[in-house]
Amino acid sequence: MERNTIIGGAAFAAVLLGGLGWWASQGEVATQEAGAEAPAGELTPEQIKRMGVTTAVASAASSAELGVVPGVVTLPPEARVAVTAPFGGTVLRLFVVNGQAVTKGQALAVVRSIEPVQYGASLARGEAQLAVARANAARTGQLAKEGIIAGARADEARAALREAEVAVSENRRILAQSGASAGGEVTLRAPISGKVSAVAVQTGGPVDGLTAPFVIENTANFMIDLQIPERLAGEVRPGMAISLADSGETPVEGEIVSVGNSIDQETRALVAKARIKGSPALVSGKGVSVVLKGSRAMAGVGVPAAALIQIGGKDVVFVASPKGFAKREVTVAGRGSDQATLSAGVKPGERVATSGLAELKVLLGGE
Repeated sequence: MERNTIIGGAAFAAVLLGGLGWWASQGEVATQEAGAEAPAGELTPEQIKRMGVTTAVASAASSAELGVVPGVVTLPPEARVAVTAPFGGTVLRLFVVNGQAVTKGQALAVVRSIEPVQYGASLARGEAQLAVARANAARTGQLAKEGIIAGARADEARAALREAEVAVSENRRILAQSGASAGGEVTLRAPISGKVSAVAVQTGGPVDGLTAPFVIENTANFMIDLQIPERLAGEVRPGMAISLADSGETPVEGEIVSVGNSIDQETRALVAKARIKGSPALVSGKGVSVVLKGSRAMAGVGVPAAALIQIGGKDVVFVASPKGFAKREVTVAGRGSDQATLSAGVKPGERVATSGLAELKVLLGGE
């Protein structure tokens, strides 16, 4: 009886130990299976939402943005035109003020001068002398032809006629170009459309032929003086496209026309000049931010600049996949304030993360 009790106890202990072993092995399998359910990089939609991850679609780019540089708006050299008075005199009437928009041919002021009257008198005398010179040339020519007088006298008469014709023609030209009336009044008109940038006279004041009473600026086009940082010195060339940053719904674009040959020792920057289309928001002297655009050869795929992150000293983006996100190294061709251009690593149409990058970096095993 005692022996049977001992055997029964041993059997029960064996069964108990076996059950404990099975329970422990099942717990280990469950732990392994739980770890396999969420490998690195795989996220559920709920997890993506909690992490605040947003995405944007990569698109094909026609050019690469090299960067954003500061610039100052200026006027091209041919945009300023001085309005001068053909004769000295006194301003009778003034029709415009500084900053006023004018059109080509618009009256700016009326000036009275004694000189047009004098030219008119000279013209009248010249026309009288011209009639006499013509008659004399015709008479002496006929006499020389008949052999009554020497041919030299006929030549002198023809020379006098030519001199009278030149004097009359010159006086007529001066009076016609000045637009002066018979009373000596001259109307100064705008030679181009634009804005009056300088008014150097006033009603009743004097005007001379050596100074410009008005300066008109054509604001249809502008130039921009750019400060190109040293790192972009070898990449910026004439003909490169540019655009104004934060120009609103209507883009303001242009191109670089010249690049300096040396770097300024104080600013460590190259000076470049660009031409750009006119805009109501632009005035000469205004500071602007300019986006430098590379050539089509540098074009690739455009993504938001916020999608880029540095991991291990390399540029990386997180590309969306059916199960979550994948880390992918990229080659940056150009980087602007809002947009970056990639030459390798991402295809058009793929979605890249633009926020929650720090969480994705930890999740995918970044440094």
